[in-house]
Amino acid sequence: MVKLFIAVLLSFSALLADKAKTDDALSQKIQTFIKPEVYRQNKAYIDILFTPKSQYYKGQRVDTVKVTQTLKENGLLKLFFKKPSELILHFKTSGSPLFFVKIMGDTLRNIGYYRYVTKESNLDNSEFVWTISLSSEYATDPFILQKELSKSSCTIIDIERKNPKEWTYTIDMRDAHLNVEILKEDRELKLKRSLYSKWLDVSKVEKLRITSSTRNSWYPYIAYYDSSMHLLKVIKKDIRRKKIVLNLEENTHYLKISDIYTLKNIRDGLVIMPIGSR
Repeated sequence: MVKLFIAVLLSFSALLADKAKTDDALSQKIQTFIKPEVYRQNKAYIDILFTPKSQYYKGQRVDTVKVTQTLKENGLLKLFFKKPSELILHFKTSGSPLFFVKIMGDTLRNIGYYRYVTKESNLDNSEFVWTISLSSEYATDPFILQKELSKSSCTIIDIERKNPKEWTYTIDMRDAHLNVEILKEDRELKLKRSLYSKWLDVSKVEKLRITSSTRNSWYPYIAYYDSSMHLLKVIKKDIRRKKIVLNLEENTHYLKISDIYTLKNIRDGLVIMPIGSR
């Protein structure tokens, strides 16, 4: 009977210890996003906001995006600066560096970050870190960043705030893909005029017929990539073309369509016709 009582007591103590660790992890994460005096003054309010604590976890991991969103919505996390300042963003992943930079570049552009400078990029055996800086009036909103990243099946798994103007995002890209048009057999696609090269997912088709209008002066630049964004082949035509047919190798997943001189040459866009399936 005594042994049974001791076993139950030890199990209960272990549960309490695990709960304390869980609560402590959430509390510590909250404190990294706000000033110490703000945390102390609002401790009771914060305890209410983050009840039940279990809603702020994904498995054993603190849901940092949800934490920052709750703090922001309740006026505890300020993202705006008093004046335009240098914002430094570190992005970490264990995935392909080339693929990651492409996805992050598209994501940043889609949330309005067009002008940024790469400060550093480091790759070791297990992690790639890409650091950029830009002039901004506010820090990146984690919720908006996650919403855009989700379009490429990427997930923010941790956020670190060194100070209001320097943040680190750790991103899971195990299921990542480019957020681009997926071509299917016999479904014509019209590409409109753009300031940027056009990317397409061609993993489901065998060939492409690309037709250019008479108003265009298109000098094709076409790059083939595999599913991890490794460059496979480049086609350059220093001759104005009205039509071109492309054979797509089996491992070609993405295609980048551009012009060897300037995209201004493509005034009326291009018409893409996928042929065959694979």
